[in-house]
Amino acid sequence: MACGMSEVISLLRDLVAIDSTSTKSNVPIIDALDRRLTALGLVTERQRYVDDAGVEKQNLLATAGQGVPELALVGHSDCVPFDAGWAEALSLTERSGFLYGRGACDTKAFIACAVVAMSKAKAKLTKPAMLVFTADEELGCVGAKKLLEAGKGRARRALVGEPTSLRPIRANKGYCLAEVEVHGKEGHSAYPDTGASAVFRAARFLSKLEQYSRTTLREHTDAAFAPPFGTLNVGLLSGGKAKNVIPGLVRFTLEWRPLPGQDVNVVLDAVERLRRECVAEDATFTLTVKPLRLDRGFATAPEADLVTFIAGQTGKAADTVAFGTEGPQLAALGAVPVVFGPGDITVAHQTGEHVPVAELLRCAEVMEAALLHFAG
Repeated sequence: MACGMSEVISLLRDLVAIDSTSTKSNVPIIDALDRRLTALGLVTERQRYVDDAGVEKQNLLATAGQGVPELALVGHSDCVPFDAGWAEALSLTERSGFLYGRGACDTKAFIACAVVAMSKAKAKLTKPAMLVFTADEELGCVGAKKLLEAGKGRARRALVGEPTSLRPIRANKGYCLAEVEVHGKEGHSAYPDTGASAVFRAARFLSKLEQYSRTTLREHTDAAFAPPFGTLNVGLLSGGKAKNVIPGLVRFTLEWRPLPGQDVNVVLDAVERLRRECVAEDATFTLTVKPLRLDRGFATAPEADLVTFIAGQTGKAADTVAFGTEGPQLAALGAVPVVFGPGDITVAHQTGEHVPVAELLRCAEVMEAALLHFAG
């Protein structure tokens, strides 16, 4: 049953050579995958859309058999940008048992494994199975959300590609963003009573928010996660015009990661409550909130058949992760999702991204076995 080493590596090399940075169109990599999957006899369908910058993006669905697929292998075709000085970014390079290149583990390795596994298993399938390759996961799972909006990509189970070092991931936290503005009144800094500092107002609000993040937000827990509570972060903050001008505006980005069982609005509700507290202390306090992203997490039961099958194949116990994936969208489409793939997430999104050759080949074997087990 072993998937051929040269075939998986050769396909990964071809995929890495295609620059599918999220800011660019992913059509070239979808074209290459469509040609290969059509040649395998799969029925392909593309979902096209234009992103906010006017760039065409496409999702690709390739199905073997009729009816609701028993298993879908789902990987994102886009990658984060790479440094111009990284000479091997688009040229897969092998050194000491590792393959280097942008997307080598996140997630072109998964895609290469999925295609090769399907090519090996297809003739033995008696039930439907599907490959799904999405756009713009790195920009907020946009392609997966387009699938959900259209009701495309339904399956009974889904292996969702991410670098997990071949460990089955049965749950991930949600991912939410909001832009917050605190308003003041500009004035000459030599005469502070002529204005109202948005910086000082934001500082008072953020002090309250920090206290909330360390107390109330941590009251809802799930021991399956590390940390076992939802998290909150202010990662970007800007304000003011000059050193001698009382600042009239402060803007910051609020990020939070709720547990799968939490309402995604939990932090927005807290922000509103704290805003009212600030208004009670200062009637002129003004704060506005613009939600940017409210993605739920997902949680698949530990005893789900896909979880136990992957754990049995790899010898690695199921786990959870704090980062976001396309698992929630697949769950909303009716699948039982498990996040899985070769490579380590800690080496993704950086110069020198790589995947172990041994994990790459083993992943293809596990995917082939999963296709045969659930759709064979």
